[in-house]
Amino acid sequence: MLKIDNLTAEVDGKPILKGLALEVGAGEVHAIMGPNGAGKSTLSYVLGGRPGYEVTGGSVKLAGVDLLELEPHERASLGLFLGFQYPVEIPGVSFVQFLREAVNAQRKARGEEAYSGGEFLKVAKEKAGLLRLDMDMLKRPVNVGFSGGEKKRAEMVQMGILDPKFAVLDETDSGLDIDALRVVGQGINEIMREPGKGVLLITHYQRLLEYVQPDKVHVLADGRIVKSGGPELAQRLEDEGYEAVTA
Repeated sequence: MLKIDNLTAEVDGKPILKGLALEVGAGEVHAIMGPNGAGKSTLSYVLGGRPGYEVTGGSVKLAGVDLLELEPHERASLGLFLGFQYPVEIPGVSFVQFLREAVNAQRKARGEEAYSGGEFLKVAKEKAGLLRLDMDMLKRPVNVGFSGGEKKRAEMVQMGILDPKFAVLDETDSGLDIDALRVVGQGINEIMREPGKGVLLITHYQRLLEYVQPDKVHVLADGRIVKSGGPELAQRLEDEGYEAVTA
């Protein structure tokens, strides 16, 4: 699904990613953990195509397509979803309208029929119910007045409606209490645990991985993957810290 080869990138002339290599197979969930400043969020922004993050070398392919040659909206239409650590608020735009415009734009780009109003509401209600989010909240402006947990659950509803091939989730567990963490974890499993999909979870902590068990765990330090292993690696990191595990 995702193949990253010798990826280098910089921000404001400062090298952040320094030869990162990673492969995530179809049907797999991989977790990336690492200390602050390791390059985790930079990796997610580079994959999403955020301006200001300059790729200086290497390649990224999603389902065999050169991701770096595409604009952000083209990457989304290809099937890439980026979950933000801090979902933004968009005053004046209702969540329902935002989501309907987004999914229909992607369906059009893929040559599919746009959802009618009724079809869209059926899908939205199903995904909102999965994440235990009241549909009335989706009638409000995007994320305005939402708690941290509500923003993350709303973002997972968005992921469910867009139905991506590959999701990059940047610290989705940030700001979640125990109940919200369980609901979000269950939502990720329901939406993305399918043979033709893939997930890259970026996180500081092992706790989300108790609900979304990864096939592989990678440690990112100083812009490179320095260690990889199974789910037990996450627990070792939690118990012993990054320096002890990667020494």
